[in-house]
Amino acid sequence: MQTRRIGDVRVSPIGLGAMPMSVEGKVDEQRSLATVHAALDAGVTLIDTADAYHVGPGGAGHNELLIARALASYGGDTSGVLVATKGGHTRPPGGGWGLDGSPDYLKKACDASLKRLGVEAIGLYQHHRPDPKVPYEVTIGALKDLVDAGKVRMAGISNADPAQIRLAVEILGDRLVSVQNQFSPAFRSSDPELDLCAELDLAFLPWSPLGGISQAGELGSRFAPFAEVAAGHGVSPQQVCLAWMLAKAPVVIPIPGASRPETILDSVEAANLRLSPEELARLDAA
Repeated sequence: MQTRRIGDVRVSPIGLGAMPMSVEGKVDEQRSLATVHAALDAGVTLIDTADAYHVGPGGAGHNELLIARALASYGGDTSGVLVATKGGHTRPPGGGWGLDGSPDYLKKACDASLKRLGVEAIGLYQHHRPDPKVPYEVTIGALKDLVDAGKVRMAGISNADPAQIRLAVEILGDRLVSVQNQFSPAFRSSDPELDLCAELDLAFLPWSPLGGISQAGELGSRFAPFAEVAAGHGVSPQQVCLAWMLAKAPVVIPIPGASRPETILDSVEAANLRLSPEELARLDAA
């Protein structure tokens, strides 16, 4: 399998988004472990998680613990696997989602993630989402402190706009290696961020690249050109979608969510699908 680059690390062109394994009412830990193992068998070397991915208030870090269990129980070599996690998004006791971009919180969150993942340093630690109550440069300064302390090997940001990306580059320099934003056929507003990442040579990690947990299965029916191109190649519309993203720029590394082995195995095959310029133009216009 060809690789792509995050900082100085080479990873598979398709990563595994682990969030669906920790959705309330849908947790099947044995199937989730099998999914991670199937991904590793298929050559996936990037796994994305977050401390906020858990089944509800009070269960912080469920997904991180699950990934740690999956790696520990895998029979093969996992030394080349990059685990990316995130901090700064919270799950308040009353339910819903919250934000905390304060340096004190981010540093405590990183320490907790280190413990759950069972590592001395996190391969890629990403600030999850800007907190409007905290100046962005203050939050990113805390991320820099974590790198300087050796708790984080590489830093990333998520849900950032172009101005925030440039500010993070000013503060972190070459220690900033990635931007993780939502991007899919239904969500194209991150085009400017993708273009900026290509310009700055930052990895761009589209989250929910197939439209999210409730929409991924309907991608072909919602966007007919993806189904039509897929039929011509004898593959799924989801494979076509990921191949379309990979063709946009060498910095793009989609992280489709999966909670079943067959799902991630189908996604991985997108790295081998080559689309013609005419097909890519049709998909861009969809």
